Amino acid sequence: MAKNTPPPVIELVNLHKNFGYGDTITSAINGIDLKIQKGEFVAIMGPSGCGKTTLLNILGLLDTASDGEYRLDGSQVSSISQSRRARIRRDSIGFIFQHFNLLPRMNVIENVALPLVYTGINYTKRLQAASKALKLFHLENREYYMPHQLSGGQLQRVAIARALVNQPSIILADEPTGNLDSKSSEIIMQELSEIHGRGNTIIMVTHNARLTSYADRIIHMLDGQIDRDSQVAPTQTADPNKKKPLSTHQKKSRIARKTTKRRAKKIKTVEVKAS
Repeated sequence: MAKNTPPPVIELVNLHKNFGYGDTITSAINGIDLKIQKGEFVAIMGPSGCGKTTLLNILGLLDTASDGEYRLDGSQVSSISQSRRARIRRDSIGFIFQHFNLLPRMNVIENVALPLVYTGINYTKRLQAASKALKLFHLENREYYMPHQLSGGQLQRVAIARALVNQPSIILADEPTGNLDSKSSEIIMQELSEIHGRGNTIIMVTHNARLTSYADRIIHMLDGQIDRDSQVAPTQTADPNKKKPLSTHQKKSRIARKTTKRRAKKIKTVEVKAS
């Protein structure tokens, strides 16, 4: 007996999104067909104004399409009530924004616990869940810092912890490294890769072509349409140029420093004997 194939997590059929009225109508999404399976890491690229962020907002139920079909876990989104959409956003979708969107008057652990306010969990359990999420990103020593006391990379890691505190199955990331330097960007992408490895579906909008090496599928958009959709060959862990845990790079760096110190000590000893 054949097994039932689960529906795609996301399925779009001839999706359109228009802004404006009459002669001023602008088409941001122009007839997109797309299927995303559970556990995929999809990178969406394209020039500014091509519809990437608009598409991400529709996928995250922050906006609605003008025409076409959007099925989420097999359910037609247009038939879902506003209250149920809010519950789906709360429980099943995690958002990571370019500008972090942390509340400046709340400390780190309170920011991470904020999505849990709407679940009915009491204050103590919210903080416990937030603390557990922060430990995943080695931020347990920053729980009571204020946002202005953190670096850009730390702020984005807090934002990712906040996106994961509800244990969503889908992560939507809009330029998650757009405000970070290359080193911080690498750390963030390694952590997103680890999240993907735990089975989460990740959809990431980016302008940075280097970051697409972490994805297993790359979609290029142009003028509100999908221009190219390509699968990426699986990453081989033996390849030194591919993603590795941050601890691996730190360990190599420590070994290199120790080796340099030993060599310098030997050279100094030889010089003393020679004199």
